[in-house]
Amino acid sequence: MNYSADIQKLPRHFLPKELVITNWEILEPFFKNLDERIISSHSELEQWLKDVSELESVISEDACWRQIRMTCDTENKDLEEAFNYFMMQIQPKIQPYSDKLNHKLVESPYAGELDQQKYFTYLRNIKKNIDLFREANIPLQAELNVMQQQFGVITGKMTVNVKGQEYTLQQAAKFLEDPDRSLREEVYRKICERRLQDKKVLNELFTIMLRKRHRVAINAGFENFRDYRFVEMGRFDYTKEDCSRFHEAVKLHVLPLVNRIYENKKKKLGLDSLRPWDVEAEPAGVQPLRPFKTGEELIEKTVNCFDELYEFFGDCLRKMKSMDHLDLESRKGKAPGGYNCPLAESGAPFIFMNAVGQLDDVTTLVHEGGHAIQSFLTHDLELNGFKEYPTEIAEVASMAMELFSMNHWNVFFDDDKELLRAKEQQLERVITIFPWIAVIDKFQHWMYENPNHSEEERAVKWVEIQEEFSPQAIDFTGLDEYQRYSWHRQLHLFEVPFYYIEYGIAQLGAIGLWEQYKQNPENAVKNYMNALRLGGTKTLSQLFKAAGLQFDFSGENISRLMRFVNNEMDGMQKKQK
Repeated sequence: MNYSADIQKLPRHFLPKELVITNWEILEPFFKNLDERIISSHSELEQWLKDVSELESVISEDACWRQIRMTCDTENKDLEEAFNYFMMQIQPKIQPYSDKLNHKLVESPYAGELDQQKYFTYLRNIKKNIDLFREANIPLQAELNVMQQQFGVITGKMTVNVKGQEYTLQQAAKFLEDPDRSLREEVYRKICERRLQDKKVLNELFTIMLRKRHRVAINAGFENFRDYRFVEMGRFDYTKEDCSRFHEAVKLHVLPLVNRIYENKKKKLGLDSLRPWDVEAEPAGVQPLRPFKTGEELIEKTVNCFDELYEFFGDCLRKMKSMDHLDLESRKGKAPGGYNCPLAESGAPFIFMNAVGQLDDVTTLVHEGGHAIQSFLTHDLELNGFKEYPTEIAEVASMAMELFSMNHWNVFFDDDKELLRAKEQQLERVITIFPWIAVIDKFQHWMYENPNHSEEERAVKWVEIQEEFSPQAIDFTGLDEYQRYSWHRQLHLFEVPFYYIEYGIAQLGAIGLWEQYKQNPENAVKNYMNALRLGGTKTLSQLFKAAGLQFDFSGENISRLMRFVNNEMDGMQKKQK
């Protein structure tokens, strides 16, 4: 199959081409049309679905641009107000109509004539949304949508002074790779102290959100927000008990490898005690990896890397660059983190990140590039709802791209030794991310199962869970206050609750695809594309199968895949000697 990145904006047939969303009154006539329209045949139902999809796409893209612009400049009050206006004044009026339209679909006498294989996951999601909808939750969800973005507003203002110059926390993190240990410690402490300055406001923000989330769940008939969120996120293929088994498997099969990685790091650095400001450092005389200097150079080299892997991948980034859909470099007032934001009508998504010149930035861009490729591949699916793919397969798209692309990182590193170091560091991260995933996920389960906990109880529980999954090789002595609030750096807890176990499940899928790639690159890329282009038209286990993978995050499979990655790392280390 030939793939093209020459993506075209979806044509409008139901809405006027010139329509711009400024208020609810502009949208309401189209919702009324869909609600009141008489459907007299199977073909009329399918046309109605296409019109619903067009309206959804236009609204989704408008909301996405409001969020993109606000995160790119959190200090611009007009952009913040435009986002808040949509969430507080427009979205709440859409929700009751969406519920009415969902009922209209499932109650239509022609719904049974829809191709049940083609529409299975779509209809399953519609029925799930009907089950969850409660009028009482509309104002709560609107408030939460606004509050969740406050995390980026608060943290976007955080800066520290290093060597007489002001840096964002993302920019300052590059000093943690510096050979000067005293400088690393100084910067580490400054970053942590800066976060502590806002511990009260972040704690209070989170507590209010947690209470509101719990109320949403109770209103919908659930015991807690965790159970509600599992249904809302469409987790049809695994349970909370499976998550607990994943946590234990990480402790048993991954943590020993993580500890070994850090013991080797301590030995390589010649230290008696490995402190948290040492984990990114290199021995004296070895300069930190600097794969690029500017955002422009980062995109240029990543395009070349993607071209060598599969030209269509490079074409996707070129198209985004031509549309000005990339904001890569860190700056003051920009929200933290990185994301790929699908744009349902335009097709070509938007990548946002905070690059400062590190290897992590290369990994971030190829990661978000994997998400972007899935956005391109699913753009022409018939309905907007078909593009609502499970987050677990979305993260396979991004994490597999991190591993696939390594084969072509020579575009970033002329020196073979540096290239090997970069690959080894990437594989270390593949392994070391698992305990953190388990910590974040387990912490969330506890918080929402115990919604009336105090801030002190939360801090104590966080430290307890963190210690459960912490490698013994790292010495956190005397850093208790930093540790108590280190969860504040994880934006998912504030902005997208319970979105984190996906990274663990997807990392296993990504390793499986990389294992395929080592044997047959062409076949692995083919399987990757086959899975991604299906969007949300298949179940999660079916999407894994389309990629030539088993949907399996058992201890046995985790152990096998960890051995594979570990063997690859051992091979790289031998080459360096």
